[in-house]
Amino acid sequence: MDMPTVSELVRTSDPSDWRPGDAWLAGGTVLFSYGSDSLQRLLDITAAGWEPLSVSDGGLEIAATCTIAELHAFPGTAPAGVRAEWRALDLVQLCCDSFVASFKVWNVSTVGGNICTGLPAGPMTALTAALDGVALVHSPGGTSREIPVAELVIGDGRTALEPGELLRSVTLPAAVLRAGTAFRRQSLTNLGRSGVLLIGRVDEDGGFVLTITAATKRPVQLRFPSLPTAVELRTELSEQIDGELWHDDVHGLPEWRHYMTDRLAEEIRAELAASGSKEELL
Repeated sequence: MDMPTVSELVRTSDPSDWRPGDAWLAGGTVLFSYGSDSLQRLLDITAAGWEPLSVSDGGLEIAATCTIAELHAFPGTAPAGVRAEWRALDLVQLCCDSFVASFKVWNVSTVGGNICTGLPAGPMTALTAALDGVALVHSPGGTSREIPVAELVIGDGRTALEPGELLRSVTLPAAVLRAGTAFRRQSLTNLGRSGVLLIGRVDEDGGFVLTITAATKRPVQLRFPSLPTAVELRTELSEQIDGELWHDDVHGLPEWRHYMTDRLAEEIRAELAASGSKEELL
């Protein structure tokens, strides 16, 4: 931690308090790890008192300050009816485990913080984007807006948030939580950062959605009215992801990420096709 320019810690969740030189502070695991030589104040939202997880008929609202530990525990503590109906909750622990982090990090790091860092490998971005999460953003001046998480992260370390804006929560729609899902993740090492993370789902109306993260600089979603063929899926992947969109860092070359995305996407398609066939027989 090297932030010698920070002179004040302000406990607030009001965007009107923001001024140039400020940074919102939730868990701070990334902010404190990388430091900064330009910040003057930290605006601490951890005492805002937001309910970490709220279940309603409309779906699941996840507060930006919800910790990874709290989210990870949710599938095991959710009401039995909710757990049985919301099949997509199977993804929660898979994505939390993709942090490959210690319990110390899990108890501090937040869902909102992970999304707002804009990292391609952010597992909370993957989870919430794949389930059509909608972010509620508070802006200076007292206004608010909603934006899909898939559109909130726009590049490596870049988001669509304007200066002073604050991510309040992400809501996962109940209809999407009822979908059948499949998950694939690949890393160059057993305990390494995700190089490829794909999530597929089949909605109640038969529509198929594939969300690609980690391999690309921003989330990419492919949508089909029904489960595509292998050729249709491969063609759409080729058309929607150009060469500039593949991520390139020490966790994987673009060529490897491209190959693994094609391979894992087909595994997901085949798994969900087989699952659908079994359900039709029941």
